[in-house]
Amino acid sequence: MFALPLTDTAELRPLSPWHAEEFLANLDRCREHISPWVGASFVATDLDSARNVLQRYADRWARDGGGIWGIWDGGVLVGGVLFVSFDVAQGVCEAGCWLEPAAEGQGLVTRAASRIIDWAIRERGIARVEWHTNPANARSIAVARRLGMSHDGTLRQHYPGPSGRVDSAIWSVLASEWRAPA
Repeated sequence: MFALPLTDTAELRPLSPWHAEEFLANLDRCREHISPWVGASFVATDLDSARNVLQRYADRWARDGGGIWGIWDGGVLVGGVLFVSFDVAQGVCEAGCWLEPAAEGQGLVTRAASRIIDWAIRERGIARVEWHTNPANARSIAVARRLGMSHDGTLRQHYPGPSGRVDSAIWSVLASEWRAPA
């Protein structure tokens, strides 16, 4: 369909239900690494659940309510970015990401997130892009900062986690503030 270059070897592409095997293989490589930071419904454990996760995002895309894109490096799916929610009428969306450890430190998530945020603001008229993360997730917070986001606050005990309730730090960038990182 399309591929947007992120580096000499990495590109951003739509991630569809027919990529379920690649998605599951990616999750298998990063499951322990990302499980503290993403919801259990995202971390598929078999081919059917991987297909279901991707189908949920395909359905969101069809309803104009979200979307998911993969980051391929050297032809291998290593992570991705997504709109967890997307509301054009309200002008607000929530972006997120995941990445396997071997692909960290190359700026892939920042570049990929920048691409989808830029599209949301410039093409779809989104006024506010949010980034929700666990306050202990230093790598995610670093991405939010590189994207020019501001820390709006922390929702204490916002959602249930495996060891009790978990806080959620909310970061955002407004369309009027947005400057896509180079």
